[in-house]
Amino acid sequence: MILNFIDGEYREGRSGRSFDDINPVDGSLIAKVSEAAREDVDDAVRAARRALCGPWAALKLAQRCDLLYAVAAEIDRRAEDFLAAEVADTGKPRELASHLDIPRGAANFRVFADVVRNVATETFIGHAPDGKPALNYALRRPKGVVAVVCPWNLPLLLMTWKVGPALACGNTVIVKPSEETPATAALLGEVMNKVGIPKGVYNVVHGFGPGSAGEFLTTHPDIDAITFTGETRTGAAIIRASSAGVKPVSMELGGKNPAVVFADADLDVVMAGLTRSVFENTGQVCLGTERVYVQRPVYEAVVQRLAEVARQLKPGRPDDPAANFGPLISAEHQQKVLSYYQLARDEGGLAVAGGGVPGMPSDLARGAWIEPTVWTGLQHDSRVAREEIFGPCCAVIPFDTESEALMLANDTPYGLAASVYTRDIDRAHRFAAALRVGIAWVNTWFLRDLRTAFGGSGASGIGREGGVHSLEFYTELSNVCIKLHGESQ
Repeated sequence: MILNFIDGEYREGRSGRSFDDINPVDGSLIAKVSEAAREDVDDAVRAARRALCGPWAALKLAQRCDLLYAVAAEIDRRAEDFLAAEVADTGKPRELASHLDIPRGAANFRVFADVVRNVATETFIGHAPDGKPALNYALRRPKGVVAVVCPWNLPLLLMTWKVGPALACGNTVIVKPSEETPATAALLGEVMNKVGIPKGVYNVVHGFGPGSAGEFLTTHPDIDAITFTGETRTGAAIIRASSAGVKPVSMELGGKNPAVVFADADLDVVMAGLTRSVFENTGQVCLGTERVYVQRPVYEAVVQRLAEVARQLKPGRPDDPAANFGPLISAEHQQKVLSYYQLARDEGGLAVAGGGVPGMPSDLARGAWIEPTVWTGLQHDSRVAREEIFGPCCAVIPFDTESEALMLANDTPYGLAASVYTRDIDRAHRFAAALRVGIAWVNTWFLRDLRTAFGGSGASGIGREGGVHSLEFYTELSNVCIKLHGESQ
């Protein structure tokens, strides 16, 4: 049984209900998960408030940061345990999880401990009306008790991306992991206890959205701020819920991200980028590419090479060294993605690779498998080219001019990420600057410096995370003004 973690202890939820944690590789049961009741969420919020005003607040900044370094070291020490839990929940290849999810899960604590240790605040020296000098300086205070609502695609990485800076800034947290991927959030409680994080600083409640832990947490009157990563409609519902208490929110939401390939691009570089951005993590990446716009002289070559990449991907168990492609997160999500595969056909699309469910051995037949898919023949205004699918698929659409490509790339309600491929450095700067996205890559994808701003615009979210930008959400700035009575120099 995967339990809730409240006030430093594992406990069953008082709802009396549990739900299944299913392995998407073969449909087998991993564990039962104890669903939190409203009373459990109340307990978690009270525990977080006590810690916020008590032992956590009593620590000096250096002590707090040292503890976060210890958390990172303990995740590293128990990397195999976290890897096993993450792979079981998501079905992703061990190679991917061991090089991305688990190391970044630990790194997020170190990075934000360092940011908080070194960040400066503003100071101004001015004058009062009588000419005496006045000193103004800013203090950063923790926001308070923060609700952290997490997605299922990169469970540990994206959870610690929020918990790391929240704790570094002196907040306490209640985490609501996705019901699809509860294991690593629960396991992190053991790490918190082992390294001496005070009880109540880190709490985990399990459940669903409406009528369950998600709703109980985001509507709770004693929550001071809410941070969420996930689907845009869910984000909108959380924003509505937060409005009653005028709570600050940070939202990293969906995307329908473009890649733009100009005729002068190095096609080997293009293929390296698109292979990852379209197919990595079975396309379940908020930054992934689902729209590929290719300048006409190289259109056929890109289609052919990308289709060949898709056909060569090999699905299989996470520990199979010959496999490099995992399942979708669930049978429900598989049906959603398949509905878009059918819609693509209905809209006149041609699957030059994939388009269905791969034939799998009998022991994997109940898994949430899907074929990596490349479409041609779809129009830019088709639903498949405009709606987020969150699967390993893309529509490849030709263009002629730079201005046309920019219009196509920006014609979306989303604004999360984009990739541009060109050898023309002037065009690279010009085009990237004109894209209405939070992050634009040139001749690469998912190259992240954790100190830089990350987030989307429009339907892709509110706010920025990363480096000092995370501190803007997890702290409140207070100004201190002191009138000095000495003579002005």
